[in-house]
Amino acid sequence: MSSEMGIDRRSFLQGAGLAVGAALLTPAWSRPASADAAASPGAGPGLVRLSFNENPYGPSTLAVQAIQRELGRVVRYGDESAAHALREQVAAYEKLPVDHVVLGEVLDTLGLHLGTQGGPGGEFIYSTPGYLALVDATSHVGGVSVAVPLDASQGNDLAAIAAKVNPKTRAVYLVNPHNPSGTVSDDAAFKRFLREVSQKTLVIVDEAYLEYTDDFATRSAVDLVRDGANVAVFRTFAKIHGLAGLPFGYLLAPPALVAALAKEGAGSAEGLGRLAIAAASAALQDEALLERSRTAVARERAVWASVLAELKLPHSASAANFVFFDAGRPQHELAAAFLKRGVDIGRSFPPLDHWARITIGLPEENAKAQRALREILATA
Repeated sequence: MSSEMGIDRRSFLQGAGLAVGAALLTPAWSRPASADAAASPGAGPGLVRLSFNENPYGPSTLAVQAIQRELGRVVRYGDESAAHALREQVAAYEKLPVDHVVLGEVLDTLGLHLGTQGGPGGEFIYSTPGYLALVDATSHVGGVSVAVPLDASQGNDLAAIAAKVNPKTRAVYLVNPHNPSGTVSDDAAFKRFLREVSQKTLVIVDEAYLEYTDDFATRSAVDLVRDGANVAVFRTFAKIHGLAGLPFGYLLAPPALVAALAKEGAGSAEGLGRLAIAAASAALQDEALLERSRTAVARERAVWASVLAELKLPHSASAANFVFFDAGRPQHELAAAFLKRGVDIGRSFPPLDHWARITIGLPEENAKAQRALREILATA
């Protein structure tokens, strides 16, 4: 093959890759409405996937363009200078010194680190049912999980959690808004809880869904991190930023904890990946996307709440991009009935075995799920 032919072939492959990337990554904001109903990520033909709390509207066009620019360089590992620049960008975005920031989807790493500190037997308190990545990681190294049931409104039971804290407690892990209920804790009560409990142990607040609330900036626990409290805040780009396929997040924490995690390899450019670094950096620059997604999801969430009320199904006051309701029957039976009608709502959340969580999708997807729910209830 001549050198000219080689250059042409490389140019063709790079161009083809960019074209495919553009087709796959085009946000829903830019797609024709007629194409949206069949566009559930990862779903089979005609199957609507409303099970993983993804943002169906997709990522920022800035993030898409950043990914496309990097596609031709994926033969290279992540760039340390780019990772450092992103860390500084996150620090500026969160109004924190850079030594408070560690990049990456670090909940597993954080769990393993905390579980090993002081040897086995450390206790980790969390709400149940809940998201278990961190507490599951601690169990692999001798950590003891302490589950506290949600309160009557399906929210974090702050008083019951505080009562469980003892000298063996290594950390308290809370998701706010909670997953799977979507409830957001009263801000004043939550901040008071954080100030008091963080004097006894580390409190980790997972804010994966907080940006779906109108007042997320004032609700965020990052204020306590700024004040030097023993509080850590986790954020992810997998939800409102629409980058679930490039898992990426960051932890805001006391410098000593950040340094310890970095010493164990957290936040390395190689581990983060070139595409994720580029996409996250671009996504942070597009605050307008957050408002568009927040508004669209809130509008569809209100429709869901109306349908659930009409059907007289008890449901939580979700502030996230999903609804959570008492179906009055085992969730696995409901999920199977939904699947027969082309909608995947995912797994159950023991011990609330009759409650179902459904992700808020595109309007057409939500309408299909709501029709399916009506049919299921009518034929029960």
